[in-house]
Amino acid sequence: MNKFAIIVAGGTGSRMNNSTPKQFLLLQGKPVLYYTINTFLQAYDDLKIILVLPEEHVAAGQEIIDAFFDYSRIQIAVGGRTRFHSVQNGLQLVNAESIVFVHDAVRCLVSVDLISRCYDAACESGSAIPVIDCKDSVRIITEQGNEVVDRTTLKLVQTPQTFHSKILIPAYQIDYKDKFTDEATVVEAFGLKVQLVAGEENNFKITRPVDLLLAESIIAR
Repeated sequence: MNKFAIIVAGGTGSRMNNSTPKQFLLLQGKPVLYYTINTFLQAYDDLKIILVLPEEHVAAGQEIIDAFFDYSRIQIAVGGRTRFHSVQNGLQLVNAESIVFVHDAVRCLVSVDLISRCYDAACESGSAIPVIDCKDSVRIITEQGNEVVDRTTLKLVQTPQTFHSKILIPAYQIDYKDKFTDEATVVEAFGLKVQLVAGEENNFKITRPVDLLLAESIIAR
């Protein structure tokens, strides 16, 4: 089966208190984006990457590709107004029936094992959404005030969200809605159910300075 990984790198440095977008910050002397791309390329020799970047950062992304990777396996797409539109732009470069991974560029500690498990599950059922348990106590705001939620019924969603192209490409032809926070919500709005698979604690999203320090520590080990 053909394999494409759409890596969405549209973040900014706002919560990092840094003018440099998160995907270009350095970990052990290499950009965050390097680690994400490298793991996907290691997962499968025949996997191709579609890197989705804001137009103003395409040149910086190309520099990383030129410095570290075989450019024949990587294409760049220009991002859109929202994540939905960025993924939509990336899907235009999927030119064969395939399994498609959609991954946050700043989840740079994703493992080859998780990628392969998502692939196997998507081959079997058409989709694979990695999730982890919610460890915190959770409350929901109600008209009467607030009330506790049973956290054992909740899951925290990660990426790579993985689908057969026959599911994902038609799903992304529907009209955009504000409720589309990830690929799973788009596919569900298209009328299909998604399958959950076990994610990984280290597959966190770098959003704050402390996340960068933790990722650097894990990579150093």
